[in-house]
Amino acid sequence: MLIVDAHEDLAWNARSFGRDYTQSAYVTREREEGTEIPRLNGRCMLGLPEWLAGGVAVIFGTIFVMPARRARSPLERVYRTPEEAYVEGMTQLDYYEHLADAHPRFCLINTRRDLEAVLETWKAPFPDPDPRRIGIVRLMEGADPIRRPEEVEVWYERGVRIIGLAWGATRYAGGTGEPGPLTDEGRRLLKAMQELSIILDLSHMAERSFFEALDRYEGPVIASHSNPQAVAPGDRQLSDGMIRALADRDGVIGVVLHNGMLKKGWTRGDPKEAVTIWDAVRAIDYICQRVGDARHVGIGSDFDGGFGAESAPAEFDTVADLPKIAQALREAGFAEADIEAVMSGNWLRILRKGLP
Repeated sequence: MLIVDAHEDLAWNARSFGRDYTQSAYVTREREEGTEIPRLNGRCMLGLPEWLAGGVAVIFGTIFVMPARRARSPLERVYRTPEEAYVEGMTQLDYYEHLADAHPRFCLINTRRDLEAVLETWKAPFPDPDPRRIGIVRLMEGADPIRRPEEVEVWYERGVRIIGLAWGATRYAGGTGEPGPLTDEGRRLLKAMQELSIILDLSHMAERSFFEALDRYEGPVIASHSNPQAVAPGDRQLSDGMIRALADRDGVIGVVLHNGMLKKGWTRGDPKEAVTIWDAVRAIDYICQRVGDARHVGIGSDFDGGFGAESAPAEFDTVADLPKIAQALREAGFAEADIEAVMSGNWLRILRKGLP
């Protein structure tokens, strides 16, 4: 069963911490031992051998730059001005292009044809040599690298197919921990995105900006990495009303496999084993129960996105463990078609609708 993971911060980690994702996660852990990187970003969970072992065929790879006001270390790539955000964002796009040019296992997905070509390489049985390729759809997390709304066309031409307006607050929208509505620039950006049919990512948007964006935007919508507030309260999560509103637009929500977003009260430093795969199943099932089907939930692991293996549920050491979700859903009574939808089918539907 193929897997689509809708949120992995590959370029951010490569640029900030020097992580080489053509290597195993275990090689990266060994190299980082004794440095401050595990303290900042946790024990690495991502690497080429683990993606292949886990059947992860498609990744939404982010373009993410941290605002300087939120930085924790000089290692982190930050911005203070729109120009700084632009330069770093473009450099992260260069990273993805170099990765695909330099390593035959990675392909950039710009079109539906690119997507189908990647999926074709995963059809069994695999001949020798192994043909499998990992496709990367580029997602901008926080739109401040776009210096002005009209510039979105430049990013689209460079391959960005999904844009989230917020992380914390940006010039475009209120965000996590920094509430607020869409700004006038945010409304202009949505209009420019609409003309290009870019997929809108509502994760991290404050509630006011979330609902206004959903009302204004007519194209495909997702929440690439968000969990229900009922599972772990806070403005980083989605209320029942937000979940239903996304489902009404045929959107998909990627469940994050971070312990603090799967169990109320869990904080970093608490035992990893205090959260299990069944907490992840509970979050998936909660969304299904709110909307009445399994059509609107997927995986948005956010592995290596500010946390690592020490902050993921007990059963997860690397991304190679993602197939365990399918088995847990099976044991929980999910139908096989619904399991396939959660693991990949729902995200593939969005991509087939949103890609040119």
